[in-house]
Amino acid sequence: QVQLVESGGGLVQAGGSLRLSCAVSGRTFSSYAMGWFRQAPGKEREFLASISRSGGSRSYADSVKDRFTISRDNAKSTTSLQMNRLKPEDTAVYYCAAAGVSFPTGRSYEYSYWGQGTQVTVSS
Repeated sequence: QVQLVESGGGLVQAGGSLRLSCAVSGRTFSSYAMGWFRQAPGKEREFLASISRSGGSRSYADSVKDRFTISRDNAKSTTSLQMNRLKPEDTAVYYCAAAGVSFPTGRSYEYSYWGQGTQVTVSS
């Protein structure tokens, strides 16, 4: 079993930055590609970013690729999402997830493990 715990969410003004972190335990962290998703009220879950097992490859949704950066530290079993130039439409619950694949993926069905989510609210 793999446990994921997100942290770093909160309230921020438009134009500001937040850094989300996800601590992973239970299995070998480097066995999983990692991803970040979000879900706003009344909307479907949205892929944001993914990083390969080694950290050498990344993929991003077009909506965030110039503002968000995903990273991972295999020694610490953590993944992070640096979010800059935040907009009110970025308000959502943000989730990290682990996929048993090598390369970055935006397919939510490939992610076997999910965190409980952390709320990000961007005020205008």
